[in-house]
Amino acid sequence: PPSTRNCPCKMSQLPPKSPLASPMSEGTNSRIDSLDNMSMDSFWLEVENIKQSTEAEQEECSLADVKTQEEGEAEAEWLQDAGLSNLLGDHASENDNIVLLSTLTKTQAAAVQRRLDTYSRSRRRRNKHPVRDVRDIFGVVNSEETAAEKEVPSKDQLWHNLRTSSVQRNSQDYSCTLRSTGKEEAFNMDVAYSEQAAVLLKGSFLPESRRLKDGNALTKFKIPKGRLGVTRIGDLSPQDMKKIPTLALIELTALCDILGFELKRNKAAKLKTTEKRLFGVPLNTLLENDQKLLPNTKVPLLLQALLSCLEKRGLETEGILRVSGSQTRIKSLEQKLERDFYTGLFRWDDVHQNDVSGLLKRFIRELPAPLLTAEYLPAFAAVQNIPDLKQRLQALNLLILILPEPNRNTLKALLEFLSKVVARENNNKMNLWNVSTVMAPNLFMHKGLPNKIPEGKEKQLAEGAADVVRMMIHYQDLLWTVSSFLVAQVRKLNESSSKRYQFCDKRIKSLLRKIHADKDKVEKSQAEPSKIVKAHASLLLKDSLEVHLNNATRVADVLKQFQKNLCQNGWNIVNTVNLLKCNNSVDCTNLLLYEVGGNIGEHCLDPDTYLLDLYHINPHAEWVIKQNPSYPRVF
Repeated sequence: PPSTRNCPCKMSQLPPKSPLASPMSEGTNSRIDSLDNMSMDSFWLEVENIKQSTEAEQEECSLADVKTQEEGEAEAEWLQDAGLSNLLGDHASENDNIVLLSTLTKTQAAAVQRRLDTYSRSRRRRNKHPVRDVRDIFGVVNSEETAAEKEVPSKDQLWHNLRTSSVQRNSQDYSCTLRSTGKEEAFNMDVAYSEQAAVLLKGSFLPESRRLKDGNALTKFKIPKGRLGVTRIGDLSPQDMKKIPTLALIELTALCDILGFELKRNKAAKLKTTEKRLFGVPLNTLLENDQKLLPNTKVPLLLQALLSCLEKRGLETEGILRVSGSQTRIKSLEQKLERDFYTGLFRWDDVHQNDVSGLLKRFIRELPAPLLTAEYLPAFAAVQNIPDLKQRLQALNLLILILPEPNRNTLKALLEFLSKVVARENNNKMNLWNVSTVMAPNLFMHKGLPNKIPEGKEKQLAEGAADVVRMMIHYQDLLWTVSSFLVAQVRKLNESSSKRYQFCDKRIKSLLRKIHADKDKVEKSQAEPSKIVKAHASLLLKDSLEVHLNNATRVADVLKQFQKNLCQNGWNIVNTVNLLKCNNSVDCTNLLLYEVGGNIGEHCLDPDTYLLDLYHINPHAEWVIKQNPSYPRVF
């Protein structure tokens, strides 16, 4: 295949693997070899097209130098992004972020401790003021506890103790992490991924090396629904979703630690500012401009228009996305869009489908920062090095949760379109692998990043990038789920924000022991066998619904009861038009039940959530019935 070394937008360098990862590299190579029979021609053709389209514009791509980080800087940035910046200062602050420590699992706590230790050593080497002792941050140490904690365990001892404790505490929860012989496997989201990996490591369960070989042999995963149902991205309030990225970053780091991979992150490179309004404009700026025209816009209007045009006229076109349009026409169309898009004068019907697909790929490439972000593009690329498919998906799930909301929403819109292209494979001759190889260069190659590809690694990196894109397309429903363990941590954060633990432990290990002991006391309390609560629907009704809860009551049952009472009891309906079907029957699928307040901001509930269990977890919440905002309205 042609080399990409002279291309101004080469593949971003993968982070080097640690020595612990050497056994896994063999499995990675075997998975790469299994793809030899699959053509990468589309990938290299796309690379050449990108090269040709950017050669004339290299002067516009002036980059800021990316400085090499000194020892400890990466750890300091990590602690900052993980919401633990107050561990770095010389003076403890009454910052609510400190309660984040109270939510951590054993493996997550070990990841935090490891980076804090590295940062502390680096500061001492540079003869700077020492980092505050954890005892000083968490409070005054009791004399008895000081004596008990005088002998601080080494990092190896601490890691061994944490891992052993995790196995003893959670060993009964991992039946679904073991390899199954059936075609459909369970994807456990109730227990932290890093804890699952620790149990597999401790139990010497060898991860099975599985790479996606063809579209018909992809492993099917199913998320087992617990008593609290499944939470999708978008089900949580914006306030609670802001807490998810820091939790996901800590969990991803803990998972990589156990798997033996170093989580490398780039510093964002700065491009020259542009006077354009559409292409080469940051996502945030695009959305700010678009929201002035259409409030609540979550995906750039230009991207919506490009995808809509392709869905209407391009899905049946043979070779769509793969067959390149005219570079001259595409450049001309870009200039017309810059001039006429917001005026509504641009005529999409006059544009050839292949030129529209070229504009789509150009829009993605021309973003000042990669759609997958400059910081985490190396991590997305490194997912290919994880031998086990389920663990690769766990890492991808966490990475998607870390993405800024504009990037995540834009990526989802793109992946949904790509799924529609694959669904028309019989007509357009673009299967999942074809689409993945074409789109991978546009997502993983960016002129704003330092790029050094090791000699002889081009093929492996290219196939790995295409494989990551393929996983994101095929498993997007799973990847856009917020794991139950993360939702539980958000609840704990919200609870802890109103109360302070008297932190007086020397190391995070001891802190976690105290917190989990408090948690166990709460969980041992007797649960009520039944309960009567009220569900409000103030936007729809003047009355509230009295709900009798027992162990079998689900959200779907409450919505059906609400529907029945509307029809039989003649309740005073405030908003009849959007609630009733044409035959005057109430449409239950038009309604959603939300959990509001208590230890959660606002949470759209899964229809299969068992409400008595939810009540015991959040007894101070209100339950509100609302109309589904995405449901088509009847006028």
